[in-house]
This record gives sequence, structure tokens and C-alpha cells, in this order.
Amino acid sequence: MARTSRENKVVRTAAKARKPARAVAEKPAVRRRRASGDTPYHHGDLREALLQAAERVLERDGLAGLTLRAVAREAGVSHAAPTHHFGDLTGLVSELAAIGFRMFNAAMDAAGHSETHPMMKGLASAKAYVAYAQAHPGMYGVMFRSQRLDYSRPSLHEAAEASFAGLTGGVGESRQEKISKDSLSLDQAAAVARAWSLVHGFTTLLLDGRLTSILDRLPEGTSADKLLDAMLRSMAPRPPGA
Repeated sequence: MARTSRENKVVRTAAKARKPARAVAEKPAVRRRRASGDTPYHHGDLREALLQAAERVLERDGLAGLTLRAVAREAGVSHAAPTHHFGDLTGLVSELAAIGFRMFNAAMDAAGHSETHPMMKGLASAKAYVAYAQAHPGMYGVMFRSQRLDYSRPSLHEAAEASFAGLTGGVGESRQEKISKDSLSLDQAAAVARAWSLVHGFTTLLLDGRLTSILDRLPEGTSADKLLDAMLRSMAPRPPGA
């Protein structure tokens, strides 16, 4: 049955009225999808965000609490994301340790350049070593205590080698000789091991609360830093006849 011109006009008007209604309805749907978390990560550097999340989990919950799922939750991404970027927990922990070594190396380098006399440079570096461990106990534990490290990963290998080079260089400077990190005499190795053992052992005892019995017996106000300073000064060479 043919429509009248008036009926056709009504149909066209109704069709036009429906189009804006659909467009308006679609826009909120797009906004809702973006806000709903379908793509929870937007700024692009997911790998860096995962490493930052891993460090937060590590410092808060310790190495035992550091899992791929915990890191994914902390970063607000899918559980598959850490595996995609690091392979497994060993890969993640190794990359985290590499970051720790780079931070550690920067702190040691800055401390060494803060003094000019070899003895004072050594003291400053040793204090920086302890200060880093106190500020980042979780990272320090991963760097020096964790068995979950893959030194074949270039980032970790390079950062750890740079750390050892800094140690041998500092010991060599205190002995007024050049020490290669790749080839040591027995005497040089003994000097490097002695310096590292003293500072690392002190740091480990301090972090584990094992120095409390000594610190409690010292005059009031004597800090662990002062105790370390006295230990290091006692090792310095004494002038003949002193």
C-alpha cells in the first residue's frame, strides 16, 4: 500500500532522529572499555615497569615473596607479562641484580671521588658500601646472597664485573699500585679478599642484627658507622716506629 507524502516525511524524520541516538550510545561504550582495565598498561615501557614492581615486592616482602605472579599483580598486568619479558624467575632476579649492581657501583664511584687521599677514599667507599646495603637490603641480598642468578646474562655479567673492577682498583690505589681485575698475584688477591671480607662481613652482620651485642657495649652515641671507621683506620699502615 503506497504511503502518502506526509507518511514518507514522518518515516524520514524518524530515521534521522534514530541516528544521533545510536551515536550517542556508542561513545560511552568506548569510554567504558578504556576505563575498565582491558588494557591496564598504557605508557609503553612494560619491562621497566615490571622491574620497578619487582624491586618494590623484593624490598617489601623479601626474596621469598618475589614471584612472577606477585610482580605481575604489583605492576597491574597479566600474569604472562613477566614470563614474556624475562623468561622465568631466574631471568627476572638476574636483571634486578644487574640494576642493583649498577646503583651500587654509582654510589661507590661517587664516594671514591669525594676524597683525594687514598686512605680517605677507602673509608668513604667502605661507608658507601654499607649505606647502600642499609638503604636497599632486598637488592643487596639478591646481589650477594641469591642463588637465582644467571651470570651469562650480559647485563648482570657487565655490572658485576664493573663492581669487581671498582674493588680491585680501590685496593690498588690504597697500595699505590695498579691491580688488574683479570690477573692477580697471590699478595694482591689477599689484599682484595681482605678488604672485601672486612666490609662485606661487617655489612652482613649489621643487616642480620649480629652487631647489636657489640654496639650495646660501646659508649652511648657510638654508631655502627663510627665502629666501621675505627675498624678501617686500625688496618691502615702505620709509620715506622709508631
